[in-house]
Amino acid sequence: MRAAAARYGTAGSLVLTALVAAPAGSATGAPPSPEEHGVAIAAQRAEAAGIRWGTCPKAEGLPPSVRCGTVTVPLDYAHPDGKRIKLTVSRTKATKKSAGKAVARQGALVYNPGGPGASGTYFPLVGVMPEWKRIAAAYDLVGYAPRGVGRSAPLSCQDPKDFSHAPSQAPTHPDDAYKQKRIARAKAYARGCMERNPGVRHFTTLNNARDLDVLRAALGEKRLTFMGASYGTYFGAVYATLYPSHVRRMVFDSAVNPHPEQIWYRNNLDQSLAFERRWADFRTWVAKHDKTYHLGKTPEDVLRSYEKVNAALAREPAGGKVGPGQLQSAFLQAGYYDDYWPTRAAALSAYLKGNPKPLVEQAAPEPRGAVQSENGNAVYTAVECNDAAWPTDFATWDRDNSALARVAPFETWDNVWMNLPCAYWKAPRQQPVDVGTPEGALPPTLILAAERDAATPYQGAQELNRRLAGSVLVTEREAGTHGIGGGPNKCVNSHLDAYLLKGELPVRRAASCAPHKEPRPSTAVRAALPRER
Repeated sequence: MRAAAARYGTAGSLVLTALVAAPAGSATGAPPSPEEHGVAIAAQRAEAAGIRWGTCPKAEGLPPSVRCGTVTVPLDYAHPDGKRIKLTVSRTKATKKSAGKAVARQGALVYNPGGPGASGTYFPLVGVMPEWKRIAAAYDLVGYAPRGVGRSAPLSCQDPKDFSHAPSQAPTHPDDAYKQKRIARAKAYARGCMERNPGVRHFTTLNNARDLDVLRAALGEKRLTFMGASYGTYFGAVYATLYPSHVRRMVFDSAVNPHPEQIWYRNNLDQSLAFERRWADFRTWVAKHDKTYHLGKTPEDVLRSYEKVNAALAREPAGGKVGPGQLQSAFLQAGYYDDYWPTRAAALSAYLKGNPKPLVEQAAPEPRGAVQSENGNAVYTAVECNDAAWPTDFATWDRDNSALARVAPFETWDNVWMNLPCAYWKAPRQQPVDVGTPEGALPPTLILAAERDAATPYQGAQELNRRLAGSVLVTEREAGTHGIGGGPNKCVNSHLDAYLLKGELPVRRAASCAPHKEPRPSTAVRAALPRER
Protein backbone atom coordinates (compact mmCIF):
# COMPACT_ATOMS: atom_id res chain seq x y z
CA MET A 1 0.00 0.00 0.00
CA ARG A 2 1.54 3.24 -1.11
CA ALA A 3 1.69 5.24 2.10
CA ALA A 4 4.22 7.81 3.06
CA ALA A 5 5.62 7.75 6.56
CA ALA A 6 3.76 10.04 8.92
CA ARG A 7 5.80 13.12 9.71
CA TYR A 8 6.34 15.42 12.62
CA GLY A 9 7.30 18.90 11.38
CA THR A 10 7.90 18.12 7.84
CA ALA A 11 3.61 7.71 1.17
CA GLY A 12 -4.84 -10.47 -5.04
CA SER A 13 -4.24 -15.68 -6.26
CA LEU A 14 -1.28 -17.74 -5.37
CA VAL A 15 -0.76 -20.77 -3.18
CA LEU A 16 -0.61 -19.59 0.44
CA THR A 17 2.21 -21.28 2.26
CA ALA A 18 2.77 -19.67 5.65
CA LEU A 19 0.94 -20.86 8.75
CA VAL A 20 -0.37 -18.17 11.05
CA ALA A 21 0.42 -18.90 14.68
CA ALA A 22 -2.37 -18.91 17.23
CA PRO A 23 -2.38 -15.73 19.32
CA ALA A 24 -0.15 -15.84 22.38
CA GLY A 25 -2.16 -16.93 25.36
CA SER A 26 -5.04 -18.19 23.23
CA ALA A 27 -7.28 -21.02 24.32
CA THR A 28 -6.78 -23.15 21.24
CA GLY A 29 -4.36 -25.48 22.98
CA ALA A 30 -2.36 -25.73 19.76
CA PRO A 31 1.40 -26.08 20.24
CA PRO A 32 3.44 -23.04 19.24
CA SER A 33 4.73 -22.95 15.68
CA PRO A 34 8.50 -23.15 15.09
CA GLU A 35 8.42 -19.41 14.40
CA GLU A 36 6.73 -18.59 17.73
CA HIS A 37 9.18 -20.85 19.54
CA GLY A 38 11.93 -18.88 17.82
CA VAL A 39 10.40 -15.59 18.98
CA ALA A 40 10.46 -16.80 22.59
CA ILE A 41 14.12 -17.78 22.29
CA ALA A 42 15.09 -14.51 20.61
CA ALA A 43 13.18 -12.45 23.20
CA GLN A 44 14.89 -14.28 26.08
CA ARG A 45 18.28 -13.58 24.55
CA ALA A 46 17.42 -9.94 23.91
CA GLU A 47 16.18 -9.42 27.45
CA ALA A 48 19.41 -10.86 28.82
CA ALA A 49 21.59 -8.80 26.49
CA GLY A 50 19.68 -5.53 26.68
CA ILE A 51 20.75 -2.66 24.43
CA ARG A 52 24.19 -1.08 24.69
CA TRP A 53 23.48 2.61 24.11
CA GLY A 54 26.11 4.87 22.63
CA THR A 55 26.78 7.60 20.09
CA CYS A 56 24.64 7.25 17.00
CA PRO A 57 26.46 6.42 13.76
CA LYS A 58 27.04 9.47 11.57
CA ALA A 59 24.84 7.93 8.87
CA GLU A 60 21.79 8.34 11.12
CA GLY A 61 22.18 12.15 11.12
CA LEU A 62 21.08 12.41 14.76
CA PRO A 63 22.33 14.89 17.39
CA PRO A 64 24.31 13.80 20.51
CA SER A 65 21.15 14.01 22.62
CA VAL A 66 19.91 10.85 20.89
CA ARG A 67 21.61 7.57 21.73
CA CYS A 68 21.68 4.50 19.50
CA GLY A 69 22.15 0.77 19.81
CA THR A 70 21.20 -2.46 18.09
CA VAL A 71 18.93 -5.43 18.73
CA THR A 72 19.73 -8.84 17.25
CA VAL A 73 16.89 -10.87 15.72
CA PRO A 74 16.82 -14.08 13.66
CA LEU A 75 16.43 -13.63 9.92
CA ASP A 76 14.17 -16.70 10.01
CA TYR A 77 12.33 -17.24 13.31
CA ALA A 78 11.91 -20.92 12.50
CA HIS A 79 15.70 -21.14 12.86
CA PRO A 80 16.66 -18.84 15.77
CA ASP A 81 20.21 -20.21 15.81
CA GLY A 82 20.70 -19.53 12.11
CA LYS A 83 21.54 -16.23 10.45
CA ARG A 84 20.83 -13.18 12.58
CA ILE A 85 20.48 -9.52 11.69
CA LYS A 86 20.82 -6.32 13.71
CA LEU A 87 18.15 -3.63 13.92
CA THR A 88 19.20 -0.05 14.59
CA VAL A 89 17.44 1.52 17.59
CA SER A 90 17.45 5.14 18.83
CA ARG A 91 16.36 6.64 22.15
CA THR A 92 16.06 9.71 24.32
CA LYS A 93 15.35 9.16 27.99
CA ALA A 94 12.23 10.48 29.66
CA THR A 95 12.85 14.04 30.87
CA LYS A 96 10.68 13.42 33.99
CA LYS A 97 9.70 17.10 34.04
CA SER A 98 6.59 18.68 32.59
CA ALA A 99 5.62 22.33 33.06
CA GLY A 100 8.23 22.60 35.80
CA LYS A 101 6.85 19.64 37.74
CA ALA A 102 8.39 16.24 38.32
CA VAL A 103 6.55 13.33 36.66
CA ALA A 104 7.01 9.60 36.92
CA ARG A 105 8.63 7.67 34.10
CA GLN A 106 6.19 5.23 32.47
CA GLY A 107 8.64 3.21 30.39
CA ALA A 108 9.49 3.23 26.70
CA LEU A 109 7.21 4.46 23.90
CA VAL A 110 8.19 2.67 20.68
CA TYR A 111 7.19 4.33 17.42
CA ASN A 112 7.00 3.17 13.80
CA PRO A 113 6.16 5.64 11.00
CA GLY A 114 4.96 3.11 8.41
CA GLY A 115 5.97 2.47 4.85
CA PRO A 116 6.72 -0.39 4.65
CA GLY A 117 10.25 0.88 4.25
CA ALA A 118 10.35 3.94 6.53
CA SER A 119 12.77 4.37 9.41
CA GLY A 120 11.65 5.72 12.77
CA THR A 121 15.11 6.47 14.14
CA TYR A 122 14.32 10.21 14.02
CA PHE A 123 11.37 9.78 16.42
CA PRO A 124 13.21 10.73 19.64
CA LEU A 125 13.70 14.22 18.18
CA VAL A 126 9.98 15.04 18.52
CA GLY A 127 10.33 15.30 22.29
CA VAL A 128 11.34 18.98 22.06
CA MET A 129 8.17 19.90 20.19
CA PRO A 130 5.38 21.46 22.30
CA GLU A 131 2.87 18.79 21.25
CA TRP A 132 5.15 16.03 22.55
CA LYS A 133 6.78 17.50 25.66
CA ARG A 134 4.33 15.96 28.14
CA ILE A 135 4.73 12.54 26.57
CA ALA A 136 8.53 12.96 26.42
CA ALA A 137 8.50 13.73 30.14
CA ALA A 138 6.90 10.39 30.96
CA TYR A 139 8.41 8.10 28.33
CA ASP A 140 11.71 7.19 26.82
CA LEU A 141 11.09 7.94 23.14
CA VAL A 142 12.30 4.96 21.08
CA GLY A 143 12.54 4.75 17.31
CA TYR A 144 14.06 2.06 15.14
CA ALA A 145 14.72 0.98 11.59
CA PRO A 146 12.75 -2.22 10.83
CA ARG A 147 14.40 -5.15 9.10
CA GLY A 148 15.59 -4.20 5.64
CA VAL A 149 15.55 -0.44 6.32
CA GLY A 150 18.59 1.82 6.56
CA ARG A 151 21.35 0.05 8.45
CA SER A 152 19.07 -2.81 9.59
CA ALA A 153 20.15 -5.51 7.09
CA PRO A 154 19.29 -3.20 4.18
CA LEU A 155 17.53 -4.47 1.07
CA SER A 156 18.26 -3.25 -2.44
CA CYS A 157 16.62 -4.42 -5.65
CA GLN A 158 18.51 -2.36 -8.22
CA ASP A 159 21.33 0.15 -8.52
CA PRO A 160 20.07 3.35 -6.84
CA LYS A 161 21.41 5.40 -9.77
CA ASP A 162 18.90 3.64 -12.04
CA PHE A 163 15.95 3.90 -9.66
CA SER A 164 14.56 7.39 -10.19
CA HIS A 165 13.99 7.39 -14.00
CA ALA A 166 13.88 11.17 -14.32
CA PRO A 167 12.41 12.83 -16.25
CA SER A 168 9.57 10.38 -16.78
CA GLN A 169 6.05 10.25 -18.18
CA ALA A 170 2.93 9.51 -16.13
CA PRO A 171 -0.03 8.89 -18.45
CA THR A 172 -3.35 8.67 -16.64
CA HIS A 173 -4.70 6.42 -19.42
CA PRO A 174 -1.65 4.55 -20.73
CA ASP A 175 -1.68 2.83 -24.10
CA ASP A 176 -0.66 -0.79 -24.65
CA ALA A 177 2.90 0.06 -25.63
CA TYR A 178 3.46 1.96 -22.40
CA LYS A 179 1.88 -0.85 -20.38
CA GLN A 180 4.21 -3.41 -21.93
CA LYS A 181 7.19 -1.24 -21.10
CA ARG A 182 6.11 -1.03 -17.45
CA ILE A 183 5.41 -4.77 -17.29
CA ALA A 184 8.98 -5.43 -18.42
CA ARG A 185 10.29 -3.03 -15.80
CA ALA A 186 8.21 -4.67 -13.06
CA LYS A 187 9.48 -8.12 -14.01
CA ALA A 188 13.08 -6.89 -13.96
CA TYR A 189 12.60 -5.24 -10.58
CA ALA A 190 11.07 -8.37 -9.03
CA ARG A 191 13.89 -10.46 -10.46
CA GLY A 192 16.45 -8.02 -9.04
CA CYS A 193 14.91 -8.30 -5.58
CA MET A 194 15.27 -12.08 -5.69
CA GLU A 195 18.81 -12.08 -7.05
CA ARG A 196 20.25 -9.35 -4.81
CA ASN A 197 18.61 -10.50 -1.56
CA PRO A 198 18.80 -14.27 -0.92
CA GLY A 199 16.75 -13.99 2.30
CA VAL A 200 14.10 -11.65 0.93
CA ARG A 201 11.22 -14.01 1.73
CA HIS A 202 11.77 -13.31 5.45
CA PHE A 203 10.91 -9.62 5.13
CA THR A 204 7.24 -9.74 6.08
CA THR A 205 4.68 -8.11 8.33
CA LEU A 206 4.64 -11.20 10.53
CA ASN A 207 8.38 -10.93 11.08
CA ASN A 208 8.08 -7.18 11.70
CA ALA A 209 5.61 -7.98 14.48
CA ARG A 210 7.93 -10.67 15.86
CA ASP A 211 10.87 -8.25 15.76
CA LEU A 212 8.77 -5.81 17.76
CA ASP A 213 8.37 -8.34 20.55
CA VAL A 214 12.12 -8.95 20.63
CA LEU A 215 12.66 -5.17 20.80
CA ARG A 216 10.22 -4.99 23.71
CA ALA A 217 12.25 -7.59 25.58
CA ALA A 218 15.56 -5.87 24.78
CA LEU A 219 14.18 -2.62 26.23
CA GLY A 220 13.35 -4.45 29.46
CA GLU A 221 9.62 -3.84 29.04
CA LYS A 222 7.27 -6.55 30.28
CA ARG A 223 4.48 -4.99 28.26
CA LEU A 224 4.80 -2.82 25.17
CA THR A 225 3.66 0.77 24.72
CA PHE A 226 3.60 1.35 20.97
CA MET A 227 2.46 3.95 18.49
CA GLY A 228 2.29 3.09 14.81
CA ALA A 229 1.29 5.29 11.89
CA SER A 230 0.08 4.15 8.47
CA TYR A 231 1.62 0.71 7.77
CA GLY A 232 2.83 0.79 11.38
CA THR A 233 -0.81 0.36 12.41
CA TYR A 234 -1.03 -2.87 10.43
CA PHE A 235 1.89 -4.70 11.94
CA GLY A 236 0.94 -3.17 15.29
CA ALA A 237 -2.47 -4.79 14.88
CA VAL A 238 -0.81 -8.07 13.91
CA TYR A 239 1.32 -7.76 17.06
CA ALA A 240 -1.79 -7.14 19.18
CA THR A 241 -3.40 -10.24 17.66
CA LEU A 242 -0.38 -12.48 18.26
CA TYR A 243 0.72 -11.09 21.63
CA PRO A 244 -2.26 -9.40 23.33
CA SER A 245 -0.91 -10.10 26.83
CA HIS A 246 2.33 -8.27 25.92
CA VAL A 247 0.51 -4.98 25.22
CA ARG A 248 0.34 -2.11 27.73
CA ARG A 249 -0.97 0.69 25.52
CA MET A 250 -1.20 0.97 21.74
CA VAL A 251 -1.99 3.86 19.41
CA PHE A 252 -2.97 3.28 15.77
CA ASP A 253 -2.63 6.53 13.81
CA SER A 254 -4.15 6.51 10.28
CA ALA A 255 -5.03 2.85 10.15
CA VAL A 256 -4.57 0.41 7.28
CA ASN A 257 -7.65 -1.72 6.62
CA PRO A 258 -6.56 -5.03 8.19
CA HIS A 259 -9.21 -7.30 6.65
CA PRO A 260 -7.31 -10.25 5.12
CA GLU A 261 -9.08 -9.82 1.79
CA GLN A 262 -7.83 -6.22 1.62
CA ILE A 263 -4.13 -7.09 2.03
CA TRP A 264 -2.75 -5.68 -0.21
CA TYR A 265 -4.26 -5.55 -3.69
CA ARG A 266 -7.72 -4.28 -2.72
CA ASN A 267 -6.29 -1.75 -0.28
CA ASN A 268 -4.37 -0.20 -3.15
CA LEU A 269 -7.52 0.09 -5.27
CA ASP A 270 -9.28 1.83 -2.38
CA GLN A 271 -6.30 4.10 -1.89
CA SER A 272 -6.29 5.26 -5.51
CA LEU A 273 -9.96 6.16 -5.26
CA ALA A 274 -9.40 8.07 -2.01
CA PHE A 275 -6.54 10.06 -3.52
CA GLU A 276 -8.89 11.33 -6.21
CA ARG A 277 -11.13 12.83 -3.55
CA ARG A 278 -8.17 14.38 -1.75
CA TRP A 279 -6.81 15.76 -5.03
CA ALA A 280 -10.18 17.48 -5.44
CA ASP A 281 -9.88 18.90 -1.90
CA PHE A 282 -6.55 20.47 -2.83
CA ARG A 283 -7.91 21.97 -6.04
CA THR A 284 -10.91 23.36 -4.17
CA TRP A 285 -8.57 25.09 -1.71
CA VAL A 286 -6.43 26.52 -4.54
CA ALA A 287 -9.53 27.85 -6.30
CA LYS A 288 -10.63 29.52 -3.07
CA HIS A 289 -7.33 31.39 -3.05
CA ASP A 290 -7.28 32.36 -6.71
CA LYS A 291 -6.29 35.93 -5.81
CA THR A 292 -3.00 34.50 -4.55
CA TYR A 293 -2.28 31.79 -7.11
CA HIS A 294 -4.23 32.76 -10.26
CA LEU A 295 -4.73 29.08 -11.17
CA GLY A 296 -8.49 29.24 -11.56
CA LYS A 297 -11.61 30.12 -9.63
CA THR A 298 -13.05 26.59 -9.68
CA PRO A 299 -11.51 23.15 -9.03
CA GLU A 300 -12.02 22.38 -12.72
CA ASP A 301 -10.09 25.50 -13.71
CA VAL A 302 -7.24 24.51 -11.37
CA LEU A 303 -7.19 21.07 -12.97
CA ARG A 304 -6.87 22.67 -16.39
CA SER A 305 -3.90 24.71 -15.11
CA TYR A 306 -2.28 21.54 -13.77
CA GLU A 307 -2.87 19.71 -17.05
CA LYS A 308 -1.39 22.63 -18.97
CA VAL A 309 1.80 22.33 -16.92
CA ASN A 310 1.78 18.54 -17.30
CA ALA A 311 1.56 18.83 -21.11
CA ALA A 312 4.36 21.41 -21.21
CA LEU A 313 6.62 19.16 -19.09
CA ALA A 314 5.91 16.23 -21.40
CA ARG A 315 7.27 18.32 -24.27
CA GLU A 316 10.18 19.87 -22.37
CA PRO A 317 11.09 18.71 -18.82
CA ALA A 318 11.80 21.55 -16.41
CA GLY A 319 15.49 21.82 -15.64
CA GLY A 320 15.97 18.62 -17.61
CA LYS A 321 14.77 16.72 -14.50
CA VAL A 322 11.06 17.31 -13.97
CA GLY A 323 8.64 15.60 -16.33
CA PRO A 324 5.02 14.53 -15.78
CA GLY A 325 6.14 11.68 -13.51
CA GLN A 326 7.98 14.01 -11.16
CA LEU A 327 5.10 16.50 -11.26
CA GLN A 328 2.63 13.78 -10.26
CA SER A 329 4.86 12.57 -7.40
CA ALA A 330 5.26 16.09 -6.04
CA PHE A 331 1.54 16.78 -6.08
CA LEU A 332 0.79 13.37 -4.62
CA GLN A 333 2.44 14.68 -1.44
CA ALA A 334 -0.31 17.32 -1.30
CA GLY A 335 -2.71 14.40 -0.97
CA TYR A 336 -0.90 13.23 2.16
CA TYR A 337 -0.31 16.53 3.93
CA ASP A 338 -2.19 19.77 3.48
CA ASP A 339 0.76 21.80 4.74
CA TYR A 340 2.20 21.17 1.26
CA TRP A 341 -0.71 22.97 -0.38
CA PRO A 342 0.70 26.53 -0.36
CA THR A 343 4.13 25.61 -1.74
CA ARG A 344 2.78 23.27 -4.42
CA ALA A 345 0.23 25.82 -5.59
CA ALA A 346 2.88 28.54 -5.64
CA ALA A 347 5.23 26.37 -7.73
CA LEU A 348 2.49 25.64 -10.26
CA SER A 349 1.61 29.30 -10.47
CA ALA A 350 5.24 30.35 -10.85
CA TYR A 351 5.78 27.87 -13.67
CA LEU A 352 2.84 29.27 -15.62
CA LYS A 353 4.27 32.76 -15.13
CA GLY A 354 7.57 31.67 -16.66
CA ASN A 355 9.54 30.70 -13.55
CA PRO A 356 10.18 26.93 -13.36
CA LYS A 357 12.67 27.13 -10.48
CA PRO A 358 10.23 26.50 -7.56
CA LEU A 359 8.80 23.46 -9.35
CA VAL A 360 12.27 22.08 -10.06
CA GLU A 361 13.26 22.60 -6.43
CA GLN A 362 10.16 20.77 -5.18
CA ALA A 363 9.87 17.97 -7.73
CA ALA A 364 13.31 17.07 -9.05
CA PRO A 365 14.83 13.86 -7.63
CA GLU A 366 17.52 14.48 -5.05
CA PRO A 367 20.64 12.46 -5.99
CA ARG A 368 21.81 12.40 -2.38
CA GLY A 369 18.61 10.61 -1.43
CA ALA A 370 18.80 7.95 -4.15
CA VAL A 371 20.13 5.19 -1.89
CA GLN A 372 17.51 5.84 0.78
CA SER A 373 14.70 6.05 -1.77
CA GLU A 374 15.68 2.81 -3.49
CA ASN A 375 16.07 1.06 -0.14
CA GLY A 376 12.64 2.20 1.01
CA ASN A 377 11.05 1.03 -2.21
CA ALA A 378 12.81 -2.34 -1.99
CA VAL A 379 11.49 -2.94 1.53
CA TYR A 380 8.02 -1.80 0.53
CA THR A 381 8.02 -4.23 -2.38
CA ALA A 382 9.39 -7.17 -0.41
CA VAL A 383 6.96 -6.84 2.49
CA GLU A 384 3.82 -6.26 0.43
CA CYS A 385 4.66 -8.95 -2.13
CA ASN A 386 5.51 -11.48 0.58
CA ASP A 387 2.49 -10.72 2.75
CA ALA A 388 -0.31 -11.98 0.56
CA ALA A 389 -1.44 -13.30 -2.80
CA TRP A 390 -1.60 -10.83 -5.71
CA PRO A 391 -3.14 -11.29 -9.16
CA THR A 392 -0.52 -12.88 -11.41
CA ASP A 393 -2.33 -12.11 -14.67
CA PHE A 394 -1.84 -8.53 -15.85
CA ALA A 395 -5.28 -8.73 -17.46
CA THR A 396 -6.76 -8.54 -13.94
CA TRP A 397 -4.75 -5.43 -13.07
CA ASP A 398 -5.62 -3.91 -16.45
CA ARG A 399 -9.35 -4.56 -16.08
CA ASP A 400 -9.64 -3.29 -12.50
CA ASN A 401 -7.46 -0.22 -12.91
CA SER A 402 -8.71 0.82 -16.34
CA ALA A 403 -12.19 0.96 -14.85
CA LEU A 404 -10.95 2.79 -11.76
CA ALA A 405 -8.94 5.32 -13.78
CA ARG A 406 -12.13 6.48 -15.49
CA VAL A 407 -13.30 7.94 -12.17
CA ALA A 408 -9.97 8.30 -10.34
CA PRO A 409 -7.24 9.10 -12.89
CA PHE A 410 -4.86 11.07 -10.65
CA GLU A 411 -3.15 8.21 -8.80
CA THR A 412 -4.50 4.95 -10.20
CA TRP A 413 -1.88 3.92 -12.77
CA ASP A 414 1.03 5.34 -10.77
CA ASN A 415 -0.09 3.06 -7.95
CA VAL A 416 -0.21 0.11 -10.34
CA TRP A 417 3.37 0.60 -11.49
CA MET A 418 4.61 0.79 -7.92
CA ASN A 419 2.96 -2.50 -6.97
CA LEU A 420 3.16 -4.46 -10.22
CA PRO A 421 6.38 -6.33 -9.26
CA CYS A 422 4.15 -8.32 -6.89
CA ALA A 423 2.49 -9.94 -9.92
CA TYR A 424 5.84 -11.53 -10.83
CA TRP A 425 7.16 -12.26 -7.33
CA LYS A 426 8.76 -15.70 -7.00
CA ALA A 427 9.09 -15.99 -3.21
CA PRO A 428 6.46 -17.95 -1.24
CA ARG A 429 3.45 -15.88 -0.19
CA GLN A 430 2.03 -15.73 3.31
CA GLN A 431 -1.57 -15.82 4.41
CA PRO A 432 -2.55 -12.50 6.01
CA VAL A 433 -3.21 -12.67 9.72
CA ASP A 434 -6.90 -12.47 10.58
CA VAL A 435 -6.44 -9.45 12.86
CA GLY A 436 -8.71 -9.40 15.88
CA THR A 437 -8.92 -9.91 19.63
CA PRO A 438 -11.76 -11.15 21.81
CA GLU A 439 -13.24 -9.04 24.58
CA GLY A 440 -10.82 -8.70 27.50
CA ALA A 441 -7.79 -10.21 25.76
CA LEU A 442 -6.23 -6.86 24.85
CA PRO A 443 -6.02 -3.68 26.96
CA PRO A 444 -8.03 -0.76 25.55
CA THR A 445 -6.34 0.80 22.53
CA LEU A 446 -6.64 4.14 20.71
CA ILE A 447 -7.26 4.58 16.97
CA LEU A 448 -6.78 8.00 15.35
CA ALA A 449 -8.06 8.76 11.85
CA ALA A 450 -8.76 11.70 9.56
CA GLU A 451 -12.07 11.32 7.78
CA ARG A 452 -10.65 12.23 4.35
CA ASP A 453 -7.26 10.51 4.63
CA ALA A 454 -6.25 9.27 1.17
CA ALA A 455 -3.26 7.07 1.98
CA THR A 456 -5.22 4.98 4.50
CA PRO A 457 -8.91 5.53 3.73
CA TYR A 458 -11.18 6.02 6.72
CA GLN A 459 -12.98 2.70 6.39
CA GLY A 460 -9.74 1.02 7.43
CA ALA A 461 -9.90 2.68 10.85
CA GLN A 462 -13.52 1.61 11.20
CA GLU A 463 -12.60 -1.99 10.33
CA LEU A 464 -9.78 -2.02 12.87
CA ASN A 465 -12.12 -0.56 15.48
CA ARG A 466 -14.53 -3.45 14.88
CA ARG A 467 -11.79 -6.05 15.11
CA LEU A 468 -10.00 -4.91 18.28
CA ALA A 469 -12.37 -5.32 21.21
CA GLY A 470 -12.14 -2.37 23.59
CA SER A 471 -10.59 -0.01 21.04
CA VAL A 472 -11.80 3.59 20.70
CA LEU A 473 -11.79 5.48 17.39
CA VAL A 474 -11.14 9.24 17.47
CA THR A 475 -11.98 10.89 14.14
CA GLU A 476 -10.79 14.24 12.85
CA ARG A 477 -13.82 15.23 10.81
CA GLU A 478 -13.58 16.71 7.30
CA ALA A 479 -9.77 16.57 7.34
CA GLY A 480 -7.35 14.48 5.33
CA THR A 481 -3.84 14.76 6.75
CA HIS A 482 -2.11 11.40 6.98
CA GLY A 483 -0.83 10.91 10.52
CA ILE A 484 -2.65 13.21 12.96
CA GLY A 485 -1.24 12.37 16.39
CA GLY A 486 1.07 15.11 17.67
CA GLY A 487 -0.02 17.38 14.81
CA PRO A 488 -1.89 20.70 14.75
CA ASN A 489 -5.23 19.46 16.14
CA LYS A 490 -5.39 20.17 19.89
CA CYS A 491 -8.47 17.99 20.33
CA VAL A 492 -6.74 14.97 18.80
CA ASN A 493 -3.65 15.60 20.92
CA SER A 494 -5.73 15.84 24.10
CA HIS A 495 -7.01 12.31 23.46
CA LEU A 496 -3.49 11.09 22.70
CA ASP A 497 -2.10 12.63 25.90
CA ALA A 498 -4.95 11.36 28.07
CA TYR A 499 -4.43 7.84 26.79
CA LEU A 500 -0.65 7.63 26.89
CA LEU A 501 -0.24 9.55 30.15
CA LYS A 502 -3.24 8.34 32.14
CA GLY A 503 -4.66 5.37 30.23
CA GLU A 504 -7.90 7.31 29.74
CA LEU A 505 -10.14 6.91 26.69
CA PRO A 506 -13.53 8.36 25.72
CA VAL A 507 -16.36 6.48 27.41
CA ARG A 508 -17.95 5.50 24.11
CA ARG A 509 -16.28 3.51 21.37
CA ALA A 510 -16.01 6.55 19.11
CA ALA A 511 -15.31 10.25 19.50
CA SER A 512 -14.68 13.08 17.08
CA CYS A 513 -12.76 16.33 16.73
CA ALA A 514 -13.40 19.32 14.51
CA PRO A 515 -10.86 19.65 11.68
CA HIS A 516 -7.62 21.59 12.15
CA LYS A 517 -7.44 24.90 10.34
CA GLU A 518 -6.75 24.84 6.62
CA PRO A 519 -3.35 26.18 5.59
CA ARG A 520 -3.12 29.83 4.67
CA PRO A 521 -1.83 30.88 1.28
CA SER A 522 1.70 32.08 1.91
CA THR A 523 2.24 35.79 1.34
CA ALA A 524 5.99 35.15 1.18
CA VAL A 525 5.46 32.76 -1.71
CA ARG A 526 3.14 35.26 -3.32
CA ALA A 527 5.76 38.00 -3.09
CA ALA A 528 8.37 35.72 -4.61
CA LEU A 529 6.35 35.17 -7.78
CA PRO A 530 7.30 37.15 -10.90
CA ARG A 531 5.38 40.42 -11.10
CA GLU A 532 2.49 40.75 -13.49
CA ARG A 533 3.29 42.89 -16.57
